[in-house]
Amino acid sequence: MKRALVASPTPPAQAAERELRDSYEWVPVEQAELIVALGGDGFMLQTLHAMLDRRGGPVPVFGMNLGTVGFLMNDWRRDGLDARLERTRPFKVTPLQMTARTIAGETFVHPAINEVSLLRETRQTAKLEVTVNDRVVIPELACDGILAATPAGSTAYNLSANGPILPLGSAMIALTPISAFRPRRWRGAILPEKARITLKVLEAAKRPVSAVADQHEVRDVAQVDIAIDRARELTLLFDPEHALDDRITMEQFAA
Repeated sequence: MKRALVASPTPPAQAAERELRDSYEWVPVEQAELIVALGGDGFMLQTLHAMLDRRGGPVPVFGMNLGTVGFLMNDWRRDGLDARLERTRPFKVTPLQMTARTIAGETFVHPAINEVSLLRETRQTAKLEVTVNDRVVIPELACDGILAATPAGSTAYNLSANGPILPLGSAMIALTPISAFRPRRWRGAILPEKARITLKVLEAAKRPVSAVADQHEVRDVAQVDIAIDRARELTLLFDPEHALDDRITMEQFAA
């Protein structure tokens, strides 16, 4: 299988890249059938986003951790890469699609592998109308923001906002408020991945809100629509002893 090698610009990742370049054969990314990515979770997200726009479609990605947490990565080892790649377990990751319309009437469409989040831009509390499948479920949510997370992203920002951890393959979306003031007792929802979510910003000019799909930010939004994007499925590869579904499950028991 033709493989390409990409690496984060950090010194550890660059040093590891030099070691692997000398030890194995590689092809350019556009010719590859598999990508080996060196870095942390942020670089993995960057690599996966590049796969979404890759000519010829996405190819599987095997990451090795040269960053900090490395939740989406395998352990770094130079030796035995051929044997590791033959034994990997594939995991499908389906991104969300964010369609954001601004106060000025502009429309932006971005994919989100981890989450789509809305956040207030000023000291003014955000006020949002929450609609699921064309039904208004919360007429007015007063909050700092709200996010919709995939299972792969449920252990990231979503977990920090006290959202639920979703097992990989659960076909669910976590809808989690960020510092909700009203209704105070609402702690979020777990929705089937087929759900269509619309977040309308109330008093958008007075209480400006930005929307972020992973690293892509759109400011001064008036409405954001979120839905799963089945047409852009991605594949992550993991060592059998370091599988993503096991890590997500065990994260629920972390002290």
